[in-house]
Amino acid sequence: MVWTSLLAMAPASPPGTQPNPTGQLIQMLGTFALFGVVLYFLMIRPQQVKAKQHTALLKALKPGDKIVTSSGIIGVVVSVKEKAVSIRSADTKLEVLKSAITEVTERSAGGSES
Repeated sequence: MVWTSLLAMAPASPPGTQPNPTGQLIQMLGTFALFGVVLYFLMIRPQQVKAKQHTALLKALKPGDKIVTSSGIIGVVVSVKEKAVSIRSADTKLEVLKSAITEVTERSAGGSES
């Protein structure tokens, strides 16, 4: 008698039930969306920000700036053209592509703005 009352209290679940396939699909799509958002914020967005900063650096380039190229050449900008920059490094004058400039170590004194 006690066992029958305990069995009556337990919820009855139909035998052989299967999970809802629509629910599983929504859960899988949600997981992919979450991975996509994480991928965007950890990999894609920082790269875009870095590219914008590099473009701004190249636009602000002017004669007299001390620069470092991607190959490690340190020089002073002599003239700026559309796609190339003439630099002087020691006793050598070089012409390098603007895209090869990785950083400006020192800005020229004539162009400082406050």
